[in-house]
Amino acid sequence: MEEVFEIIPQAKSVAVYSDGAKSEFAADSSEFAEILKAWKKMTEGAHQMPAFGVSIDKLTREEMKTGNWVEFYFSPAQHSNGLPFDALLMVVRAEYRGVNLVRSWEGLYQGRCIYVDLAGGDMSALADALENIQNQ
Repeated sequence: MEEVFEIIPQAKSVAVYSDGAKSEFAADSSEFAEILKAWKKMTEGAHQMPAFGVSIDKLTREEMKTGNWVEFYFSPAQHSNGLPFDALLMVVRAEYRGVNLVRSWEGLYQGRCIYVDLAGGDMSALADALENIQNQ
């Protein structure tokens, strides 16, 4: 079983959403490298656990219109904990100490999420990286 810590670096691109506005960056871009570096720092010592959340596509899309979000895209599709996905989406809030990764599969943000406990850490590294990218 592959955990998301091994899968995220295999992403083909990443999208950043800021209050609904989307910017996408290829895996060979400096922005992708900065986001991946922040992801690795944020997840040092973290644990993948059974999900606390379930996504409902319509509600997730509505939530994505506000705040900062990051979405990693994969090709081919990946699996973790027996859950297939072609993208993983997360809301980014510096103070959060865990992350629900919302799976996109066949065009829908529908079904069980993948949860990552940040083991006492928080999302500040990723939030800072997004702020740096948005201010460039």
